[in-house]
Amino acid sequence: MSTFPVRWPQLPKDGDWRKRFLLIWTGQQISLFGSSIAGFALVWWLTARTGSATVLAMGTLFTILPNVVLGPFAGALVDRWSRRRVMILADGLIALFSLWMAILYWRGAARVGHVYLIMLARAIGGCFHLPAAQASTALMVPEKHLPRISGLNQTVLGAVRIVSPPLGALLLTLLPMHGVMAIDVVTACVAIGPLLFTPIPEPQRRTAEGILPTSIWADIQEGFRYVWHWPGMNAVIILSMVISFFAYPAISLTPILVTKAFGGAAFHLGWLNSAWGVGIIAGGLILGTWGGFRRRSMTVIAGTIGLGVGILMVGAAPARGFALALAGMFLGAALYTMVTGAGIALLQKLVAPEMHGRVLTLVVSLTTGIAPISMAIAGPVADALGVRAWFIVGGVVTLALGIGALFTPSIRTLEDARAPAPLAEDVKLAQPGDGARP
Repeated sequence: MSTFPVRWPQLPKDGDWRKRFLLIWTGQQISLFGSSIAGFALVWWLTARTGSATVLAMGTLFTILPNVVLGPFAGALVDRWSRRRVMILADGLIALFSLWMAILYWRGAARVGHVYLIMLARAIGGCFHLPAAQASTALMVPEKHLPRISGLNQTVLGAVRIVSPPLGALLLTLLPMHGVMAIDVVTACVAIGPLLFTPIPEPQRRTAEGILPTSIWADIQEGFRYVWHWPGMNAVIILSMVISFFAYPAISLTPILVTKAFGGAAFHLGWLNSAWGVGIIAGGLILGTWGGFRRRSMTVIAGTIGLGVGILMVGAAPARGFALALAGMFLGAALYTMVTGAGIALLQKLVAPEMHGRVLTLVVSLTTGIAPISMAIAGPVADALGVRAWFIVGGVVTLALGIGALFTPSIRTLEDARAPAPLAEDVKLAQPGDGARP
């Protein structure tokens, strides 16, 4: 397959891009807090209403499936459509369903099936919103600042995970459920506002005769071919899948680790969760301030090695070594954040602008789709060999992969290689007048 150097739209001057980007970014982060609070409230309502683990598991399934099933289609559509409009429509969909749910709670007509439906709708909206937002960031932010923005995003995400559960619990004591859902509606509208009048650069695939018409299925196939013919990117995606394979069950097995390995109680579980949350914030702040190594692939590799060490520390901590497990949890979270943040920045830098949606959703689909498989394997392994075994094996495998990546030229020198060429190379910047209408 032929290759070409990625050509990017002409970005505005530094002060100009900061003002435009931060205006949109601030609205999106406010919406993220509102959505997280509403999500917590919905899960708690299911718990209080049914007390059923099966009901909660079904709710989790509705939040995961759209990314796995619709991810590739969403990515192809994001690459076809105006990404600004996709973000507006996704936020608007979530706001409408939250408003509908608020009305149901207000009328006392809310049922479990309604909650499943809004969870599904929110997940579908996120399936389109995330790649559109990340692809837009790559075209709004100068390349040298992408790792810092990615680190900032990870910091906010960590803060949301720490703050939204207790804040959601507090709001549930002060407000009825329809009041909590109304907060989600308001914060979604805050996110939509700046998008209505702020233009975002848009890539466009062209041929010599004009825009190339293809089917959605052809676009999806092109996305797979694009990644398949890029050995270094293949290896990075596989690395992400393996990390996710061990990370998803580790999170769910942590309560069992606390009780069986350390003889602890809810207090100890709270400390481990706090160590993870603080580690995420710390890692995001470090990446946001430092920006990582000059080669972003080296930041990913170093972070993977550190993540392996952290997981191994948690699994190898003796029964009286809970402090070692806390340190390992903090280290693992901080390095996991750096791996994720640097990895996103690497994709944003190297992937051709008109392929961002497809590649980003492909990565999300593969790393999310591995979760059911890993969960099905982790349970029996933990029952047969003890819960420590999962953490020890996960730590050793992650550490080995990081060291192996260090000696793999296609990963280590990923940024020196040319990306596979998509069907066309031309990219244009959205016209100034386009920002005034959705």
